[in-house]
Amino acid sequence: MIVRNLRDKEVLETTYIAHGGGIAQMILDRRILKEIGFLAIAKLEKAKTLEAHADPMEEIYFLLSGEGEMRVGDETRQVGPGDAIWIPAGLEHSLTNNGKEDCILLVVASPAW
Repeated sequence: MIVRNLRDKEVLETTYIAHGGGIAQMILDRRILKEIGFLAIAKLEKAKTLEAHADPMEEIYFLLSGEGEMRVGDETRQVGPGDAIWIPAGLEHSLTNNGKEDCILLVVASPAW
């Protein structure tokens, strides 16, 4: 069994700027996982944007807190706490925090092996 906490050294050492707007950390990734690409947590401050990008893997964004405008392909929707957004592999997507507090989200990615 492997348990990771957000305060663990292995998590804190992975902190990076995600797509020009968010601060992200890898909770679990390919160093451990066999079939899933990664589980990350990201913080998107007020008025910041995860810039439009496309990833070669299927992803799920799960909003824990905050709200924002999510764009996946040609669709745009307002999203908030408890929303899970499925992003197909290769489809351009972005998230803009247009709320009054930071957005905190989990990101799960699964490569198309």
